[in-house]
Amino acid sequence: MTSVRMDDITTQALERLVAVALSDTGQSRRCADFLLAWYNAAENGGFDLTTLWGMDDELASACSVVFLWVASHRAYPDDLGYGEVFQRIWALWRAGSEQAG
Repeated sequence: MTSVRMDDITTQALERLVAVALSDTGQSRRCADFLLAWYNAAENGGFDLTTLWGMDDELASACSVVFLWVASHRAYPDDLGYGEVFQRIWALWRAGSEQAG
């Protein structure tokens, strides 16, 4: 178990992005793309910053909060106990494209 912890504001931002990524809205893929780039950019593709243009302000702000936290803490989702939920996001948004390739 790691001692890395997110503050409440960052945790709320991350959990908002996770909830949208696991849903079926017009912004779900955008949130998933952002989160999966953090999880493993080499396997899941990078995150095109212009994707933020298609997000509502609340979600773009949540990305910003998480991005700043990641930049200063150098931790992966697994380090924070989010490994399983990120696997679910991966299965929802990437598993089919991997099988097609």
